[in-house]
Amino acid sequence: MRGIRQLAEHLDISIGTVSRALNGKPDVNEETRRRVLAAAEELGYVANQSGRSLRQGETKVIGLMIESSQEAVENADNFFLGVTSGLQHVFARHKLDLLMLPCPSDEDPCEYLKRMVARRVVDAMIISNTQRIDRRIDLLSRARIPFAAVGRSLSAGNFPWIDLDFEGVAERAVERLAARGHRRIAITAPSSEVNLGYVFVESYRRALEKHGIPFNPSLVIRVKSSEQGGYQAAHELLLLEDRPTAVVLIYELMAIGLYRRMMESGIVPGRDLAVIGFRDAPRARFLQPSLSCFRMSLYDLGIALGEMLLANMPAYRELYPDCGRNIIWPLELVQGESDAFEIEAMV
Repeated sequence: MRGIRQLAEHLDISIGTVSRALNGKPDVNEETRRRVLAAAEELGYVANQSGRSLRQGETKVIGLMIESSQEAVENADNFFLGVTSGLQHVFARHKLDLLMLPCPSDEDPCEYLKRMVARRVVDAMIISNTQRIDRRIDLLSRARIPFAAVGRSLSAGNFPWIDLDFEGVAERAVERLAARGHRRIAITAPSSEVNLGYVFVESYRRALEKHGIPFNPSLVIRVKSSEQGGYQAAHELLLLEDRPTAVVLIYELMAIGLYRRMMESGIVPGRDLAVIGFRDAPRARFLQPSLSCFRMSLYDLGIALGEMLLANMPAYRELYPDCGRNIIWPLELVQGESDAFEIEAMV
């Protein structure tokens, strides 16, 4: 691979002329431009993007900040893999690169982001695992760095976000279970301050009220969003004196741990306990009985997220005039056998 200096020496013309020819400047005659482009291809010329970025004040890089912890690695599913596929499809239109920024679990996410902002390694940022009050939102707003959030927050400011339809999931799950005669319906919720947990619990409470079912705080089981968390949730449900007859899970892989703990106690999901999972995850598709859960396109979510971010970046705003609005992303119910248990069948 050759740089611009070697290319200029090979053609015996100035570096400035080569640079203007490569960048399509009008003050270079067509014959010189053809010579430069032909030689660049022949010699394998590669532009110094870091130098160009410094001159133009941009990096052509978008950052995606994600959680990096032992739990996240051990229970990794294809969520961000699917989302990044859609993101890259959008960013490739503009020759933008996507940089994953894994924040260690033992570091404050806001302090980690401060370091990234100070280094100016990206032109824009996508943050995930949004907290109820998220200091990263204020940091990015003050730094005037375009960003989009995966998840809502109560933090002040008008910022772009895309979030899953937790309200719809809670409402449809409770409605489905209530129609089967269930009155003691438990849910799992994250043990952290991530905002989706608060949204989900409040949506569940409203759905119960709609069906005349009183809200019982003891039926909200707060555990880690993992297979182990599902196992722990099942264990806590088994300890209740008046056990629930149904449970709705906030995280897809929880079903794996919950199935195991219940079966260890002789309780069969779908026969003795109705279970509704969250997202249709590949690893959960092998469960028996089949899991009733919700389906969505991660690829399409990534595309919508990428276009939303670009709609909030000055250089691309005009190309995406209708993509800057916040989005509640819908999920489709996939009926399985795990919630077949009906209370009426016991009478």
